[in-house]
Amino acid sequence: MKLTEPISIFSYQAKGSSIKNRITLQQNLFSFLLEGAKTVYYADTRIDIIPGQFLLLAAGNCLMSEKMVTSDGHYRSILISFDNGVLADFFTRHTDLLRVQAAKIAEEPILRFEQDAFLKNFILSLEHMLADNQSISPNMQQLKLHELLLYLSEHYPGELQKLRSISQEPVDDILIRQAVNANIDHPVSVEELAFLCNTSLSTFKRRFARIYYTSPSKWLLEKRMQKAAMLLKQGNTTASEIYYELGYENLSSFIQSFKQVHGITPKQYQLSH
Repeated sequence: MKLTEPISIFSYQAKGSSIKNRITLQQNLFSFLLEGAKTVYYADTRIDIIPGQFLLLAAGNCLMSEKMVTSDGHYRSILISFDNGVLADFFTRHTDLLRVQAAKIAEEPILRFEQDAFLKNFILSLEHMLADNQSISPNMQQLKLHELLLYLSEHYPGELQKLRSISQEPVDDILIRQAVNANIDHPVSVEELAFLCNTSLSTFKRRFARIYYTSPSKWLLEKRMQKAAMLLKQGNTTASEIYYELGYENLSSFIQSFKQVHGITPKQYQLSH
């Protein structure tokens, strides 16, 4: 399966004989084993897992993976893949987790965990969502991944920090993520964001596009209109009361932007919700 989305949650099944593959990980990968056994080889390291255990493998590494079926020929797992940008966003949102330092030991690109009661229920929830070949919506995939990362951050802080150090983004990219996330709810301009990141406007736009795959103006527009829709849904506020809070100097430009994103005016949106 070719993985192109920032987050993908899917089930994997195999029948028959054992399978041995050499893989280059384009994304970070959680591998939850449900049936069978699995062995991963990296350099001189061999890691075996059985049902009740799971692996976290870091992106950018070439590994040998061997999947061994059960006595009746079955192998089954649930996989969660996510790119380094998703991991960076997670740590940007939860800056308190950055204070935890990983142990100063050799950083292997493979981490093994034991499933406890919480994690078993977490995996069960994914099985229910994926039953009958159903897909999980992007928003729910993000929610479930963040739930897992938060839990591991609290119970295995050093281990998750190892993954972060392996997949560390350049400092300039982290500054951009922190600046834009900290100012989503403030009426800042793209020029001001570039200033906050101590870079030129053209450099900021180029780095922003590399991180978010869109322009900063379009990204800010969509985020602000998401907030506008949320405020209008509450029913106790009007467009004329929120446009300045969202960074607009006049009501007409706010209405135009809202219609550009949502296809209807703020008043029409409020009446329909």
